[in-house]
Amino acid sequence: MQKTSLTALARQQLARALTLPSGRSASTVFGGHEHQLRQTLIALRSGESLSEHASPGEATLHVLNGRVLLRSGEVTWNGSPGDLIIVPDGKHSVDALADSVILLTVVKKP
Repeated sequence: MQKTSLTALARQQLARALTLPSGRSASTVFGGHEHQLRQTLIALRSGESLSEHASPGEATLHVLNGRVLLRSGEVTWNGSPGDLIIVPDGKHSVDALADSVILLTVVKKP
């Protein structure tokens, strides 16, 4: 069994994102090439984004800190701490409306 403090990891990654020129930092919490399930903690400085990209499989976005906007075409979803957003199966992007940390969970398509 393995335990990870998402609170501590979120704090570390956000501190790192705030100092990097990209304004982003990420860490894989669980998963990798040998797993279908992957969980990645992503920190974004306010005003930064994850540009439009295709979904690699079924996915959810759990907002841990801050506020984000998930956009897919003309449809948008606002996310605040505690919100769980189902990522659409198509191209989408994520904008940080404030310094934010999200937990992205993806099940890769076989």
